Amino acid sequence: MTEAVIAIERVDHIGIRVRDLDRALAFYRVLGFELLHKVEYDAVAIIKNAVGVEINLVYNANAGAADKNILMDVGEKYPGFTHVALRVGTIAETMAALAAAKIAITQGPVSFGDPTSVSVFVRDPDRNVIELRGRGQETASLPGLKRYVPE
Repeated sequence: MTEAVIAIERVDHIGIRVRDLDRALAFYRVLGFELLHKVEYDAVAIIKNAVGVEINLVYNANAGAADKNILMDVGEKYPGFTHVALRVGTIAETMAALAAAKIAITQGPVSFGDPTSVSVFVRDPDRNVIELRGRGQETASLPGLKRYVPE
């Protein structure tokens, strides 16, 4: 008897829970996403960027601890998705755009082995972690580039 294998073709969309839809939309617009539509039957807003990457903003998060992400900011390690990584054209241009929008880089720039594969990490207004990764990057002029070291 052979095992059945599901043939995954690609990621269809990413769901990110947020507290305040307008605040989340303002953040994700800086990353190139625009509101496609709000779902009528649920607290979900569909956003897409120019190349078709889709994020579903689920805007029903409870108040909770607004300054903490339960998966990333507490000592105990719970199972779950810790971040989403989005590919960017260039890290240098990405860092400049983040600075212009006053979005703090919370980690990076860092490389993970291949010195031309560089990432920066940011947090959305609800402290969800977004990795912005460029591959094949010119790294000589990147300020503060370090090799990633797990904490």
